[in-house]
Amino acid sequence: MDKTTIIGLILGFIAIGVGMVLKGVSVNVLANPAAILIILVGTAASVVIAFPSSEIKRVPKLFGILFKEKKTYKPKDVIKEFSELAQLARKEGLLVLESKLDEIPDPFMRNGLNLAVDGQSADYIRDVLNEEIEAMEERHSAGAAIFTQAGTYAPTLGVLGAVIGLIAALGNMADTDALGHAISAAFVATLLGIFTGYVLWHPFANKLKRKSQEEVRLKEMMVEGILSILEGEAPRIIEQKLASYLPASERQAILEESGEVENVQAS
Repeated sequence: MDKTTIIGLILGFIAIGVGMVLKGVSVNVLANPAAILIILVGTAASVVIAFPSSEIKRVPKLFGILFKEKKTYKPKDVIKEFSELAQLARKEGLLVLESKLDEIPDPFMRNGLNLAVDGQSADYIRDVLNEEIEAMEERHSAGAAIFTQAGTYAPTLGVLGAVIGLIAALGNMADTDALGHAISAAFVATLLGIFTGYVLWHPFANKLKRKSQEEVRLKEMMVEGILSILEGEAPRIIEQKLASYLPASERQAILEESGEVENVQAS
């Protein structure tokens, strides 16, 4: 479970709920079927129109990514793994890694090492793996774009909902009490549109982009590690090279663990 997504949602709902109470507004006004219909269904309709069905089908999976921590390598685990593989390859030769491929859970890393064991050139391996990374980035970008667009549509639909409510209110000017209630209900749509746009959809899009960046960095580390093993570099050199992808504090800690204590300057 991704705790930051859950905590952010809880804080967002608390902020709007408590803020309304402090302003003297009953949270019951949010139970407005018309406003909910206009904002949620209207946003969904806009997104469905804007994107092809192949991308819309991925929305449930995208929610899974938002609310779940993906079980994958951590950067320090990648460095440790390549250090051990490099040590083994230098002692017994590159072909010995073939027996280790089934033990590697990450398909990207396993595929890259398999290419190296098969005797492919460094340039070929780099091109193949970089194309896979670019394809992955494109898929991730398309997923984030769905939520970005939803965040753009929702506030505008909120204004549309308010206009519809005001039209209804102005059509019944004789009843003052009903007029006040109708105007209040009209702005509920604006509230829901802004809230969903800037507390849900845009933050969701940003979270997907950040997770994509982390995965790209991890895969770039793997590419560098695979090519370093192919070139027969020493485990110590590989550790230093891969550690350069990390922030200075994490880099220093990893090098200290490996016995390579160095004065690492912040990037």
